Parts: sequence; C-alpha cells; structure tokens
Amino acid sequence: MKYCSNCGTAVELRIPEGDTLPRYVCSACNVIHYQNPKIVVGCIPEWEDRILLCRRAIEPRLGLWTMPSGFMENAETLVQGAERETLEEANARVEMGDLYSIYNVPHINQVHVLFRARLLDMDFKPGIESLDVKLFHEAEIPWDALAFRVIREPLKRYFEERRQGKLSFHMGTIEEVRE
Repeated sequence: MKYCSNCGTAVELRIPEGDTLPRYVCSACNVIHYQNPKIVVGCIPEWEDRILLCRRAIEPRLGLWTMPSGFMENAETLVQGAERETLEEANARVEMGDLYSIYNVPHINQVHVLFRARLLDMDFKPGIESLDVKLFHEAEIPWDALAFRVIREPLKRYFEERRQGKLSFHMGTIEEVRE
C-alpha cells in the first residue's frame, strides 16, 4: 500500500500507538489501514455418490480442477457466498448442508470455509470462471490435477469419512510448501 484511500497522502508502515503489529498509517489524516485475511467460501456439492468439480478458466491454476468456491462478498453470509459461488462457477443450485471444514491458509492471508451440499438437480454447466464442470465418483477424481491443497485435503477426508459412515467438522492449517 502506498497511498491513503481516505485522503490520497502517502502512508507509512509503523506500529500505531496501542497496537502490536505494523500497519499502514496515513501521515496526514492518521487513518490506520487494517489489512485482514480474505474469506473463501465454497461447498462439496454431491449428487448420489458423486461430487461436482469445476475446471478453472482463470488463474491461478488455470485448467485444474476445484470445488466451487471463491471470495466472500460484503453483505452476504457464509452460506449465501457458497451458494453464489456454486451458481457462478457451475450454474448449479444446491441445498447447503452442514459446515464441513475451516482451513487457515496464513501464507496467503486466507481462511477457507467449506460446506457439505446437495445438488438440487442435474441442470449445471460451466460458468464464466469454469472451462468444464463434471460429476466424479471418488475413483475418477483427477487428484493430480486438483488446483489447491486446500481443496485436496478436505476432499480426501470427505471420501474417507463417507466410507466410514460418519462425516464430521474439521479445522486445520495449510502451511506454505516450498519446492
């Protein structure tokens, strides 16, 4: 951040009085510009024993598969955001189920919230951010072509728990992988 969104003056990175972390502070109007993690909402849409995945038409990870998900918008709930993202990416209508997982992804300042969901019908097709959408049995999932670890890990756990007959809430952290 270089300039204050309040008055346009240059900002400086410093620890404001009464705070413990460096923040961008305007040198003219003293507005403190807090930067907080982004919330990503999505769902695991199921039809019978298959899961709906979307092949990404945008970066990052263009061409790889993911569950319908994206950034939460202002003035919407977690469930509304997950429903909207599913509609935008897969033109799919879902009945949202229980909260399934929350993953912290601190190295990119995100928190991912996934719900279980049931497709309401088979009327789905790629949205503007998807090249393709398809239902997959567990054995057909393109595991090596999944876009993100934060999708792969809860999806693997989902199938394991489904085989065991007990789906439960999970919370975890995805650490940065350096190669």
